[in-house]
Amino acid sequence: MELQLKAWEVPLRVSAGAFILNSGLAKLSANDAAAAKQTHGFAAGAYPALRRLDPRLFVGALSAGEIALGTALLVPVVPPALVGAGLTAFAGALLGLYLRTPGLRQEGSLRPTDQGIPIAKDVWLLAIGLAFVVDDVRDRVRGKT
Repeated sequence: MELQLKAWEVPLRVSAGAFILNSGLAKLSANDAAAAKQTHGFAAGAYPALRRLDPRLFVGALSAGEIALGTALLVPVVPPALVGAGLTAFAGALLGLYLRTPGLRQEGSLRPTDQGIPIAKDVWLLAIGLAFVVDDVRDRVRGKT
């Protein structure tokens, strides 16, 4: 299988990959129980099944996932459709936090409050992931892959 990286993919992979990798490395080096509990509590508020996990275990797994995804984006041997699917899932989970957490959106609206802007802005990650997936589907329909 020959992997051909398209020029338009490079800035998207580098920007998203560096951002996510940095986030994962920061979580890995932050060995603070209070920070782990806060991150875990925020996620568990939106996704109740996470309440069963130990906060440090959760943050460790989140960190590992971010490091893996960030690295996959930065290393051009991972096919764009695969890395796009991973990025779409990750960004979808972040936007799920935004939609499910009270106080992040204006009442009756999708518009963010000041507290919601840091999460709502992650919609760019969803757009990048979807761009990789849609481009691959389009290429397959056209018989290029």
